[in-house]
Amino acid sequence: MEAIEPRRGGLLRMYSCGPTVCRYAHIGSLRSCLLADLIRRNAEHRHRVTVLTCQGIADVGHLTDGPAANGPAANGPAANGPAAAEGKTAPGLATIHEDAFRADCSALNLRPAEYSPRASDQIGLMIDMIARLIEAGHAYPTSGGSVYFDARSFPGYGELSGGPVGDLRPGHRSDSQAGGGRRFHADWALWQGAAEGRELTWPAPWGSGRPGWDTECTALSLHCLGDVIDVHAGGIDLRFPHHENERAQSNSVTGHEVVRHWVHAGRLLFDGRTMAGATRNVVLLPRLAGRGLDPLALRLAFLEHRYRSQMDLTWAALDAADRALRRWRELVADWANSPSKPMCAQVTGQIAAAFDDDLDTPAALAALRALEHDQQIPPGSKFETFAYTDQLLGLDLARDVGR
Repeated sequence: MEAIEPRRGGLLRMYSCGPTVCRYAHIGSLRSCLLADLIRRNAEHRHRVTVLTCQGIADVGHLTDGPAANGPAANGPAANGPAAAEGKTAPGLATIHEDAFRADCSALNLRPAEYSPRASDQIGLMIDMIARLIEAGHAYPTSGGSVYFDARSFPGYGELSGGPVGDLRPGHRSDSQAGGGRRFHADWALWQGAAEGRELTWPAPWGSGRPGWDTECTALSLHCLGDVIDVHAGGIDLRFPHHENERAQSNSVTGHEVVRHWVHAGRLLFDGRTMAGATRNVVLLPRLAGRGLDPLALRLAFLEHRYRSQMDLTWAALDAADRALRRWRELVADWANSPSKPMCAQVTGQIAAAFDDDLDTPAALAALRALEHDQQIPPGSKFETFAYTDQLLGLDLARDVGR
């Protein structure tokens, strides 16, 4: 475990991968978003560090690349899927999914980022970055109008995911559509020449097309946060190739290590199967409300596991989390009627230690449960302790106070 300290000016800069808004975000993606929220809450409330966050919105060219990943058969609303199939423009469909993502984040008490730029609004930044990489010898254009990053030009490629460059393979669903001319199997497209029938394209010195996903995140993070980023958060499934490629691009542009700490959330399974459109095993947050569950029951269920661990979620676990959440809210509302007492120092110390131990949220919840059943602690002290800890947990435990 390594302590995270701001590099510059007492301001912790954090980037987290946002949604690819060609579909609705499933709850596995929302687990990754919770990781960034927990880092922020711990830094702000425990350590009094100001946190500046950026979460990019990937809305460029991902809307005609195949079938819907989580359409009606996978519990999603009918508006999922490629824009053409839905009778909507690509930007219009992206806006629908972006709005839904923001609503999901609000329902889960995820604090919004200070910067949430759309990739489509910053194409010029990406073209400039690609031009710099070509000039520095890290990228090359092809006759088909695409531009590839030369993986062998970056000596540290593979260090993040633990594999030598010769063993790594391209991992982008869109690379196959980027045109020919790739020199090495691990090279990836910074710019993809326009495919026939693609709705979203932009002019560039190499030909009409669109930026790659890695290009989007690199350009947006450098533009909003600068060339030193303290924390980059995301799901473990993004470590390779997305984060590996981001690291190579940003370091090659700046000439130094940009991201100081990469932090990844573990995979989410549901009923023992991978949460993904390809497996037709997708659960969207609104479905919880359809079953009468509080959305924050999902947040509590996530907190029951270490963020790094793979988690197998079930409806039974969500039902149990919902019952626990409602019980705690009833207790907090009842304790609020008692005279206020100082927080229980022992419990707050245990919770602080848990959060500083790589965000050990299960240990923090265990300390709260022990406090709940401790008959020696006065109700007023329990109320203050629960209310204080909820600044870290984000479960809205005082919701029913005064009702």
